[in-house]
Amino acid sequence: MLEVLVLVSGGGTNLQAVIDAVESGTVTNTRITGVISNNKNAYALERAKKHGIASRCISPKEFASREEFNEKFIEAVDAWKPDLIVLAGFLVVIPPAMIEKYRNRIINIHPSLIPSFCGTGFYGLKVHEAALARGVKVVGATVHFVDEGTDTGPIILQKAVEVEPGDTPAVLQKRVMEQAEWKILPQAIDLIANGKVSVQDGKAVICL
Repeated sequence: MLEVLVLVSGGGTNLQAVIDAVESGTVTNTRITGVISNNKNAYALERAKKHGIASRCISPKEFASREEFNEKFIEAVDAWKPDLIVLAGFLVVIPPAMIEKYRNRIINIHPSLIPSFCGTGFYGLKVHEAALARGVKVVGATVHFVDEGTDTGPIILQKAVEVEPGDTPAVLQKRVMEQAEWKILPQAIDLIANGKVSVQDGKAVICL
């Protein structure tokens, strides 16, 4: 059984997609054991509560230094003993020591087809604003392992979504969530839970 810890900062729609997929049996061999947020007002915490999932808030604002936060944050993560850590809209930089400790056991969902519109500063609506400003015809989402870079880890899954005439960043964001993010994040977790993903030569390999 893959024990999953989900890290969130906001509404938790991707968390909900994973919860729904686990509860429906679409994602197998998986249990969500906890949710951590850096934001005490994140609705994601309420979603966890509604489904009987343990949760806590730990914010950099509570500590005198980022070093102290990083130390306590890693302690909080370790307490869950997760097999897999899922970043589902988590807007805090993951400490390098945690990336090293959980190498190829942390995944992230990003709302673009990496390597387009990714890296420092590209998150949330900013990704979709940039895509529309560039005039691309196809956008999408990517699930990747987390390494020391920003959105640079091995890519597990990607799904394309067409840009439609008249799209605003908010409309496009919603379509990318519905058609890509909410589908490939649970799918990636299911693949990992069933031993079908490995990392070879810096690339994620899926064996079906």
